[in-house]
Amino acid sequence: MAKEPRNSPTHSTGSAEDVSRSVCRRIRELRKDRKWSLDTLSRASGVSRSMLSQIERELANPTLAVTVRIAGALGISMAELLEQMPSSPMIEVIRAEDHSHIFRSDKDCRIRTLSPLHLEKDVEFYEVTLTPGGILESAPHFEGTREFLTVQKGRVQVISDGETEELNRADSASYRADVTHQIRNPGRSEAVVFLVVIYQ
Repeated sequence: MAKEPRNSPTHSTGSAEDVSRSVCRRIRELRKDRKWSLDTLSRASGVSRSMLSQIERELANPTLAVTVRIAGALGISMAELLEQMPSSPMIEVIRAEDHSHIFRSDKDCRIRTLSPLHLEKDVEFYEVTLTPGGILESAPHFEGTREFLTVQKGRVQVISDGETEELNRADSASYRADVTHQIRNPGRSEAVVFLVVIYQ
């Protein structure tokens, strides 16, 4: 099916949805720039903490009245809020030293999220590091979920619903993840794998 051109109304860069998302991001950035907590902004604006949290996570679109109150609390006008909205980057980078993307880190396993945290998505991408003897055991995900794994370093065993396969460097495997499954490092050195989880 042919895609609509990017300059069609459907893909307008100035859509109400785009503006709302940008306002939500701008509110979050201004609050963090001021080192304010959500509670501080809530007290200053009269908008509940839960509402502010939903706005910043782009789960709720602020009404005009709410936006005016937030802008006033931040010491800027509505016009300034709209004028200073940053454009979304074409390339979104996750730096190696960005610790906000560390999902888990303990003596057995370290999991780093390689897909943007703010996106609602049905595909997730991870880097998993297992120490010798380390195990990543997962309960069943939603029905139809599959995982795709590629070994970057070392060797691992993949267990899905009682079936086991051993993988060496550069080997790949796909398997059901809607059943109990494990990734374990049977070797004497660190193992690193890239893991893609696809939800259906």
